[in-house]
Amino acid sequence: MIKSMTGYGRRCEELGDKRITVELRSVNNRYLDCNVKLPRIYICAEDALKKRVQSRISRGKVDLFVTVEHIGEDAVCVTLNQTVAQGYYRALREMADTYELQDDISVSLLSKFPDVFTVERQEEDLDAVTADLCTVLDGALDAFQEMRAREGEQMALDIRSRLAVIEGLTGKIEERSPQTTAEYRAKLEQRIRELLESAAVDEQRLLTEAAIFADKTAVAEETVRLRSHLLQMDGMLAENGSVGRKLDFLVQEMNREANTIGSKCNDLEISGWVVDLKSEIEKIREQVQNIE
Repeated sequence: MIKSMTGYGRRCEELGDKRITVELRSVNNRYLDCNVKLPRIYICAEDALKKRVQSRISRGKVDLFVTVEHIGEDAVCVTLNQTVAQGYYRALREMADTYELQDDISVSLLSKFPDVFTVERQEEDLDAVTADLCTVLDGALDAFQEMRAREGEQMALDIRSRLAVIEGLTGKIEERSPQTTAEYRAKLEQRIRELLESAAVDEQRLLTEAAIFADKTAVAEETVRLRSHLLQMDGMLAENGSVGRKLDFLVQEMNREANTIGSKCNDLEISGWVVDLKSEIEKIREQVQNIE
């Protein structure tokens, strides 16, 4: 089943001492363009995340957002730098004694001086973190693919309904086209009789002119190819994988056949059907631009 190139997926999991949230969204693009945004400390996981996306998405501009929240108690270690704190304390006591100031040295006061505390983040196993990020990404991709599949199903229904309209219009053109030759022959004969009045009409010349007209306005080849494109497109809509480019090519070919029919026809009724036919093809083209 076809998939839309636009979609959104989100997954949040608590793994070990971390709460990991992964969001991804995509819009139309000719090729796959994946942009990953994650905490700088985990930038080493970017390539692994991109490969995960590439394994399941073939087209679209994908934005991937990763946030990591540490929820464990030992994620950050804060220690007292005793040498620095003692130095500040001695300096404050010396100041108090020298200038006969009130001795109001407190923990709150000392803690405000720089470098009194040392903050260290525990060293992490980045390979394990990368594996956890990929696990959460898989869940977000599942939701993302489910949304794209639902949209793709609706798009396939819309395209198939338009293919049915095109097939109906093609049938009308095929039925009407031979009649235009007979009508042209009758009009040509009437005009010749009016010009020659009572003189006899050259039947052979009349047949020749009608044959030339029929050859110029024949659209059987075009309608046969058009029907072939309709069948191929209907089959592709049921395929799995990336078929957007193939569908786009077929739409171009269908439009080419419609233009040829329009240029050949010399009939007002057929011209109107060609306009309707091209309108339906254009609507299909708009849908196909969003198919992976």
